[in-house]
Amino acid sequence: MKRSIGLWQLLGFAVTSFGGTVLHFLYEWLGDAVWIAPFSGVNESTWEHMKLLFWPMFIFAIVQSFFFRDRKNFWCVKLRGILLGILLIPVIFYTYNGVIGKSPDWINIAIFFVSAAIAYFYEARLFLKKETRYCSPKTALTILAAIALLFVVFTFLPPEIGIFKDPLTGT
Repeated sequence: MKRSIGLWQLLGFAVTSFGGTVLHFLYEWLGDAVWIAPFSGVNESTWEHMKLLFWPMFIFAIVQSFFFRDRKNFWCVKLRGILLGILLIPVIFYTYNGVIGKSPDWINIAIFFVSAAIAYFYEARLFLKKETRYCSPKTALTILAAIALLFVVFTFLPPEIGIFKDPLTGT
């Protein structure tokens, strides 16, 4: 079981890395198509980069859940992993920029991959633990659905705070 969890998590990291990369450009590639906007990056804001991690991780978790039906804690682990991943992006980005100043693009790209790697590693550790805190799968899925809804709503109605500001256009 240990080996299969590791392989699943490695596959999840690969899918998330590839999916997030494609989603970064998809909105522009499709001519600013409104229907893809909730799922892809519409600008270079930190929020949009969090969205690029969320959707591939969430979709992969849905697929993975069919193979992990026997695990009562599956959705709790996934919720924790996804939350960790999406929270690491602004924490690392703003910490790095606060200390060093403006970061080059390659650092921003690396932040995405590092956040995904840490999230999947954390999930693997939780899956391998004998005991992890259990939460209701319905609660975990409700929280993930609420996060998904926020990504959709804030794509079209972003609050006027820094995390939503596109550093390239200032809007």
